[in-house]
Amino acid sequence: MTCLLCEKNILPEVTWRTALYPEAKVICDACNELLVAIDGPRCTRCSRSSTKGNCLDCIHWEKTPSKDSLARNYSVYPYNNFMQEIITKWKYQGDYELGNVFKKTFRIHFKRMIKTTSKAYVAVPIPLSEERQEERGFNQAAMLAEFLPIPKANYLERIGSEKQAKKSKEERMKSANPFRLKKSLNKPVILVDDIYTTGMTLRHAARVLLEQGCPNVISFTLIRS
Repeated sequence: MTCLLCEKNILPEVTWRTALYPEAKVICDACNELLVAIDGPRCTRCSRSSTKGNCLDCIHWEKTPSKDSLARNYSVYPYNNFMQEIITKWKYQGDYELGNVFKKTFRIHFKRMIKTTSKAYVAVPIPLSEERQEERGFNQAAMLAEFLPIPKANYLERIGSEKQAKKSKEERMKSANPFRLKKSLNKPVILVDDIYTTGMTLRHAARVLLEQGCPNVISFTLIRS
C-alpha cells in the first residue's frame, strides 16, 4: 500500500490484533501525525476552540430575532495549512479516494458525538449544484455521510450555483437560501458537510428542513474553519 497523501510506501504492522482484525491502512504514520483533531475546550455550539462555553459567533446567533435553526455543530479537525492542501487535492482536484483518509477518525468522532444524541437521526449531506457536481465528479459531503452508521437521505437540493468560498463573511450572512426540500422528513436530522465556516450554509439547509416538519437539526462536519 502507498499513503494516499504523500504516496510513500506503508510498511504493514504485524501484531496479534492486525492478524485477527486485518485493516488496510490508507495513510502513513508520518502523515497521520499531521492530521490532528480538535483538542481541548471547544464552543459547545459550533466546535470553535473556546474556553468560554459559547463563542462570540454563537452568542450572536442566540440573539437573532428568529430562533437559530441549527441546534449545534460538531467538527473533527481544525483548518490549517496541511488540511488546506488535502482539501484542495480532494475537493477541487477530484481525488475521490483521498476522502478515505478521514473515514476512521470521522467515525470515531461521530460515535463520541452520538453518545449524547438520539439514535433516531438521519444523515442528510449538503448537496452541490448540478454544475458543481459535474465539475468535481462527486459530492464530498455525500462521501462523508456514507462513512456514518445511520440511515442517509439525499432530500436536499441546491438551487443556486455560487461558490461560498469566494464570498466574504458579510456576503454569506446576507445570502438567500439556496436549498429546497425534495421530500419532507419528519425525523431529526444530522446535516453532513466538509467545512463549517460561518455556519450560514448549514443554517439555510436546517431552516428548510424545519419548515417542512423536521423536529430538530444538528450538523456534523469534517473541519471547523
